[in-house]
Amino acid sequence: MREAGEKLLRNYPKFKSLEGTAEFTGLEPHSADFVTAGQAFHWFDRNNARKEFQRILKLNGWVVLTWNERQIDSTPFLKSFEELLLAHGTDYTQVNHKHIGQDIIASFFAPDRFEKMVFQNEQRLNFDGLKGRLLSSSYTPESGPKFDGMLKELQRIFKAHQENGEVRDEI
Repeated sequence: MREAGEKLLRNYPKFKSLEGTAEFTGLEPHSADFVTAGQAFHWFDRNNARKEFQRILKLNGWVVLTWNERQIDSTPFLKSFEELLLAHGTDYTQVNHKHIGQDIIASFFAPDRFEKMVFQNEQRLNFDGLKGRLLSSSYTPESGPKFDGMLKELQRIFKAHQENGEVRDEI
């Protein structure tokens, strides 16, 4: 993701990319107005990340945790896509961010409060977009027979559910 960000933002003169982690950002103390993490909180050592966020945030700074929660059973396409992930994912059920419940988030922010907001999001994807979305996930195999079988199943699912060359992914 860092590489993608560097590529996307390389023409902005004030953009600066630093190597770091949620637990050790390398930023100066009290230098950030907010910290945001997208689709990553489940990877953090929560205690150490919390300490680091407190260290780098300015007074009254914000932490924003975001997820795209794919609707897994609201359409036949989404049901089939979920079945594909369950059948072919390397560790899909273990790294699923849905293991992060309200209690874990509340303990991360405690004693401060947090607010949950939900926004509807829809993606319309052609086959290449759907394939790219699938392969960007950490839990998909990278090569070999399982990879080949997964892509073959993805093609079958796409053909069965596409309308005008696209499928609709609800997040």
